[in-house]
This record gives sequence, structure tokens and C-alpha cells, in this order.
Amino acid sequence: MSINIFPILFCSIIALCCLIQMAESTDATKSSSAAAAAAGGTDAAVHIVYTERPQDEQPEAYHIRTLSNVLGSEEAAKEALIYSYKTAASGFSAKLTPQQVAEISKQLGVLQVVPSRTLQLHSGPGKLH
Repeated sequence: MSINIFPILFCSIIALCCLIQMAESTDATKSSSAAAAAAGGTDAAVHIVYTERPQDEQPEAYHIRTLSNVLGSEEAAKEALIYSYKTAASGFSAKLTPQQVAEISKQLGVLQVVPSRTLQLHSGPGKLH
């Protein structure tokens, strides 16, 4: 019996794109000055931090703990945290300065840190070629 993995792969890619888009849209609604201060100022940008899946801890608690190691407190981590990814991927999005990105990249359990970006899936009505 052969299994066609294309639908599974396709759905995973779509889910990941949706997660990135959710992080961007959540960022637009959560732009408080406290979050900017916790992230270290105006040069902070939204990054997606991919982590190992936690074994003995709830994902969001693990993400806050990882982020607080860099930001200095749990309160600052909660302010900077934008979204916790718990289903299709393990990780979180947060506003981080370049220095914080370098520091969090060295944390145990952090797999990758990438800038968040918005992907446009089509050019919109009336602009199809």
C-alpha cells in the first residue's frame, strides 16, 4: 500500500504560512509602549523563535521562560511575547532587538530565529495576470 504524502506536506506548508500571518496580524494589534520598552527600544522587530517541543512543561510557559532568560524578567517576557505556536510548530513570536536575537539564539532548546515577514499569496482583485 502506498501513501501519498503530498496532501500532508501541502497542508503543513499552508498551516505554517497561516501561523506567520497570524503573528504579523497579532503584532499590529499589540503595539503597546510597554512591549517596545521590554524589547529594548525602537530597533526591535518581530522575530519567530523556533524551539524544541517542551516535554514536561506547557508550551507557553516554556516560551516565556526562554524569553525571560534574555529579557531579564518574566514580566518583560510576557510583554514582549506576541504569539506562542503550539500545534504545527513549536516556538513563539516576539519583538526583539538584534542583540536580543543573538542572545536568544544561544539559548538551550532554541532551534532557529528568523525575522517575521508577511507573505502575499496573491496580488489581489483586478491585479491577476
